Amino acid sequence: MRCPYCGNEGNRVVDTRLAREGEEIRRRRECEECGRRFTTRERLENVAPRIIKKDERREDYAREKLLVGIESACVKRPVSADAIERILDRVEKRIQESGEKEISSRILGARVLEELRALDPLAAVRFASVFLDFQSVEAYAEFFSTLESNKPDES
Repeated sequence: MRCPYCGNEGNRVVDTRLAREGEEIRRRRECEECGRRFTTRERLENVAPRIIKKDERREDYAREKLLVGIESACVKRPVSADAIERILDRVEKRIQESGEKEISSRILGARVLEELRALDPLAAVRFASVFLDFQSVEAYAEFFSTLESNKPDES
């Protein structure tokens, strides 16, 4: 592992911990050359299904693309980076457990939307406006009504 600061390959592991419910190993390392510390993460590389886009194109699943979409929906909302990572982890786990070799982008988006609804309804609206391609005020109103109908009783 190269030091991100000086590029030296010599370093030592200072601390090792399990992270993300045992799905990942977090290691604190110290560079033997410059003495600075940095963190590395190890996770089992799972083969995710390919994504079938609206226009029938197929592409490899890209966690980074989904992360950008969720982060965009959560801008200026009280949603932590850890909460977003947990959403990604749960969605990935569900699509991998399905055993499918290909999955529709609509199914993937619906899973993310389900997670966002539970976490932050406004972020869910933002995500849905792009994912569901709202073209009118009525489309927003219909989505808001589904949010209200799925809201748990506060009595």
